[in-house]
Amino acid sequence: MSARKQQLLKRHRRNKRIVLLMALLGLVGLGVFVAWWLVPLLLLTGWVAHEAWFADHLFYAADEDYRYDFPEHTPSHAVQLHDGLLRVAGDFTPGDTLILALDIRASWLGRWLDPYVRVGADRQDFERGVDGRRFLNLSGQGADLAAGRLSLRGRFCTLSASATLFVLRNPDYAEQRLMVVAPHADDAELAAFGLYSRARDVSIVTLTQGEIEAQHYQRLGLDLAAAARLKGRLRSWDSLAVPLWGGVPQQRCVQLGYYCLQLPAMAAQPELAFGSRESGEHDIRLVRQHNPLALPGDADGEPSWRNLVADLAALLEHFRPDVVVTPHPELDPHSDHVAATRALIEAIQLSAWPPRTLLLYANHLHDNDRWPMGPAGSGIALPPAMVALPADGLWSPQLGAGTQVNKAMALAMQHDLQGPLPLKKRLRRLIQRVLAGRRWPASGEDEFFRKAVRRHELFWVRPLGE
Repeated sequence: MSARKQQLLKRHRRNKRIVLLMALLGLVGLGVFVAWWLVPLLLLTGWVAHEAWFADHLFYAADEDYRYDFPEHTPSHAVQLHDGLLRVAGDFTPGDTLILALDIRASWLGRWLDPYVRVGADRQDFERGVDGRRFLNLSGQGADLAAGRLSLRGRFCTLSASATLFVLRNPDYAEQRLMVVAPHADDAELAAFGLYSRARDVSIVTLTQGEIEAQHYQRLGLDLAAAARLKGRLRSWDSLAVPLWGGVPQQRCVQLGYYCLQLPAMAAQPELAFGSRESGEHDIRLVRQHNPLALPGDADGEPSWRNLVADLAALLEHFRPDVVVTPHPELDPHSDHVAATRALIEAIQLSAWPPRTLLLYANHLHDNDRWPMGPAGSGIALPPAMVALPADGLWSPQLGAGTQVNKAMALAMQHDLQGPLPLKKRLRRLIQRVLAGRRWPASGEDEFFRKAVRRHELFWVRPLGE
């Protein structure tokens, strides 16, 4: 987690404690004048209301506009919404990725129930109380849009009659040599299972063992260090084995064995070695025995930035990708994700094989823990961006129903997504199901089964060498 998100969470929890304390003092004062049993009843009612409507981590005002810039010369068209159908002005030729910018305003019910927009057969959800510029993803529905039969209807919200359509055109990157950089096991599946499972020539490189936060494995009678070592072995195995479900053989998968949440420290002091925070291990070679090739870090096994960059440079030269899929350094706040892309950029500068394109993904956000919002199987609208991001292109390939099932099963194989939900989260989901109408998929309990298994995958396109 980034320092910024830690600060946001700290402020959020502090403000919540202040409000709860004031409410408790108020109820205690009220208890002097009313029956004693009314105080615990009001406390219970307040807790239920909090879990139903105020438990989301939303670190921005819902009435703020999202801000996106697109590359120069990106075609745009004026669009009108008339009788529930979208009408594009002028000559319109669909592209592979279609983004519709419009204003959305929640109704009074949309402050208590999740407002969403029906886009033909798709659904895209937004924040409760939304009142501002948002960006719908119309990718895959270009034919209906061009024919004037694509419907657009708000539920618990109203839509502006005028909008702007941005048309982005990309090659099919699955037809090019592809490398997926995953800071942890499961990042490749979360962001790009649909893409890599149909790619003709793909490699997957996982940077860390993902061994921390292993308390769940202590139920086996292990101390924390032994539990972390077991979790690191399991997740390293996941990074090599699970891609086979998507057609990627183990010979095209590499586990580098660095330690979770140590990448930023490594970047700050490139020559020093940073062992695991929890397992007690300091040798990255312990999980590299199944790698298909020798790498520079195998020489001394030191978990250092120097070795990480050298390993990535060697892998670029070995697999020779045209396109690398990697975390978005400005949008995804996870510290290991930011450091992973930084290491990749340094490796590209060092390597004799420079790729042509980066496809950037975001598995986490600074400001909204629920994005993509709404139920599994629906589309992915653009995420909150209150500060303008670099003017990258966008590519949003579609996933059919069969691919979505396969993606969900790939996630179900990941050990880190298999743990049972804590009781507090189970109660919260029950309350939100009953009072707020939210639904979760049957494929798995972890929140990523809802967020990642979608009608679209979404990548920001950043050319290199221009």
